[in-house]
Amino acid sequence: MIRKIYLALLITLLTAGAASAQNLDFHVNGMGFFDNREYKEFVQRSRTYSGVRITADVGFNIDSNNHFIFGANALHEFGGNQFFVRVNPVAYYSYTGKNWLFNAGAFSREGLLTDYPRAMLNDTLRYYRPNVEGLLTRFKSSHVTETVWIDWVSRQTNVDREQFLFGFSGKYQPSLDGPFYVSHYFFLLHDAGPAIAIPNDHIRDNGAAQIRLGANLSHKTFLDSLNFEAGGMLSLERSRGIDGWQKPTGFVASAYAGYKRFALYDEFYKGQGHHVAFGDAYYQYKTYNRLDIIYTPFIANGLRGQFVLSLHNTPGQFSNQEAFRLTYDIGRKRIVNFKD
Repeated sequence: MIRKIYLALLITLLTAGAASAQNLDFHVNGMGFFDNREYKEFVQRSRTYSGVRITADVGFNIDSNNHFIFGANALHEFGGNQFFVRVNPVAYYSYTGKNWLFNAGAFSREGLLTDYPRAMLNDTLRYYRPNVEGLLTRFKSSHVTETVWIDWVSRQTNVDREQFLFGFSGKYQPSLDGPFYVSHYFFLLHDAGPAIAIPNDHIRDNGAAQIRLGANLSHKTFLDSLNFEAGGMLSLERSRGIDGWQKPTGFVASAYAGYKRFALYDEFYKGQGHHVAFGDAYYQYKTYNRLDIIYTPFIANGLRGQFVLSLHNTPGQFSNQEAFRLTYDIGRKRIVNFKD
């Protein structure tokens, strides 16, 4: 019965969108991934993630600024018995202006929140939690970019917890001709219990922040890309009624160099250990270094295939990770004009 109601609601929305739209477009993108992790520090996470994601949606464009998009984002894991392990709905309103973007609904995080450091939002979210379910607004000018968002993770029921993330991130580049910029990232997880209270359970807050000074030297060397960043990290954690805010801090730095189809990306951390719920677990160590050796053999319009060898180094331990990811995006293709 509930599925029939959802289907009827979807048909009603599609019909209403078509009635008021100037044109209709179609969009397909996706990702195939094979990610083998040999983590000596985390035996339970030493596993292989592999599968394919595909997203297809239809956009009803009211005008050049206002859009309604409906579709689905489906995951198949290689070797799995189910054809689709999970299908996430895509259904949102989007406003796109000269300087502003506003999304409301269930929409892809790709290109919107995927620039967050892995210490805060780990890279498996691209595989298993591809959508934001909530609100996001972004302002972008020649010098400033700022994004504010809220993402609902779990709706409270008698047995399910109430969980949502909210955050903001941005970048300021004082001179368009200069190499220097400042970037910042923040998010906080609100984790409350189910409607039927669990004894000795408490509301938990967990999040992190980083601020970085960067230098983009890509146009000053023979390399295609050369970028350096350094700054600080703070994480936040508390159980209300039990303790106050725990606020470990540390130093972060990264360097990226790319030439044609090859690239190196190094991340370094030194400081106190962090326990960020959605972050990379390696940052619980006081010293950590990750080196990515990247080769991109497949490049075409809207398509990119990369091999990545990742070397993880913590005190007394050395681990490795091998990944291949193929991403493709055909872009939005107009298929119907309703109005001249």
